[in-house]
Amino acid sequence: MKARYKFRFYPTDQQQQRLAQLFGCVRVVWNDALAICKRSEKKPSSGDLQKRVITQAKKTEERAWLSEVSNIPLQQSVADLDTAFKNFFASCKGKRKGRKVGYPRFKKRTNSQSARFRIGGFSLKGQGVYLAKIGIVNPIWSRELPSVPSSVTVIKDCANRYFLSFVVEINPVISEAKNQSIGIDLGIKTFAVMSNGSKAESPNYSKHERKIRKLQKKLARQQKGSKRRNKTRIGIAKQHNRIADTRKDFLHKLSTKIVSENQAIVLEDLNVSGMVKNRRLARSISLQGWREFRTLCEAKSEKFGRAFHVINRWEPTSQICSDCGFIWGKLELKVRSVRCLKCGTEHDRDENAAKNIESSRHRALGDSKRTQRQSKTTFVASVSEVSRITVASAR
Repeated sequence: MKARYKFRFYPTDQQQQRLAQLFGCVRVVWNDALAICKRSEKKPSSGDLQKRVITQAKKTEERAWLSEVSNIPLQQSVADLDTAFKNFFASCKGKRKGRKVGYPRFKKRTNSQSARFRIGGFSLKGQGVYLAKIGIVNPIWSRELPSVPSSVTVIKDCANRYFLSFVVEINPVISEAKNQSIGIDLGIKTFAVMSNGSKAESPNYSKHERKIRKLQKKLARQQKGSKRRNKTRIGIAKQHNRIADTRKDFLHKLSTKIVSENQAIVLEDLNVSGMVKNRRLARSISLQGWREFRTLCEAKSEKFGRAFHVINRWEPTSQICSDCGFIWGKLELKVRSVRCLKCGTEHDRDENAAKNIESSRHRALGDSKRTQRQSKTTFVASVSEVSRITVASAR
């Protein structure tokens, strides 16, 4: 299986100029190819686009400077555009799973920049990495590469940080887990509540959010195109990167711990795109990274030989007693604990949902220990029913 290894590096002033020239050429080739596709009645092939925007363009005075950079990233830029169109057409025809993919867009100078080198355009030189017509860059090796990389992508983000992203082949690591399975209920204040009773609190991003709001107000008052506005824009990008880095570090550590300790991981399929339409919770939901956590758990489960399951989003995990199977109906979000009318057990809402998520996987596989429930569904619980529910602080 393939994996990405990402390392930061600090280029010299001369290398920064060469990388800026490379990023500009890659961006121009992409934009020229996309403009041709928009003007054409039928999309040209990738080979025809490479011939027009690279080979023939180098012979003109307007694009003669394309010869000053390596040809491999330019060809890869056209190939990436062709892949973007294939994903767009497949999404329109319903052949691609997930959210619909939009039409390819033109690249901007202020956005994140990248250029990909295939074999022949880069090589490992001791502790450095040679890039064609750039020179040897020295990344900060936080870990060793498990195999020879098949490609490397040079990335410059909006905060002017430089990274090398390697694509390598890794072998699955088969190991025994101390727990059989675990169900995970995802939330906002408490990011994850596990069926074994453990909880994982979400990081606090409020400090960075306050700085972002302050800088965005300052940005709105500054003149467009000025150096001070560009400096403020970079400051906003740095704060966003700090939030993203904090979240990514938290999600990696949590997913690694869960996958290494459990043989089967069960998650709920959340409709995040529908949940963010709630204007009161949209910002908090967007900061959590639920989809990224699911992707990490799925990838690491494949790496460590674990079973990964996602249950139906319509499964009533918050409406069923995890002990006796009694159905008490829907609950308001401010209701944080429930007392079952049938067995009298008092449940924490999130822990009860996590246990039901874990048992839903057994029911789907047909090895559930429960028999068919004979209790009837009750009406929706209200806050005034003290005998059934207990109101606690909001999640």
